Amino acid sequence: MRRVVEAVYEKGMLRPLEKLDLPEGVRVRLRIEGIYGLLKDWGIDPQKLKDELRKLHG
Repeated sequence: MRRVVEAVYEKGMLRPLEKLDLPEGVRVRLRIEGIYGLLKDWGIDPQKLKDELRKLHG
């Protein structure tokens, strides 16, 4: 099974942003990609996006 799931790193742990529906104790392999690298590939200025999100969400 191959799936892409976004997660947030908080307090030393990765928290998935959606339900994974995996059996308890199952092992998975993670590939870590920073979102800012993806934004640059799309021609988006990460700092401008961050500033706009701050305006919207405080």
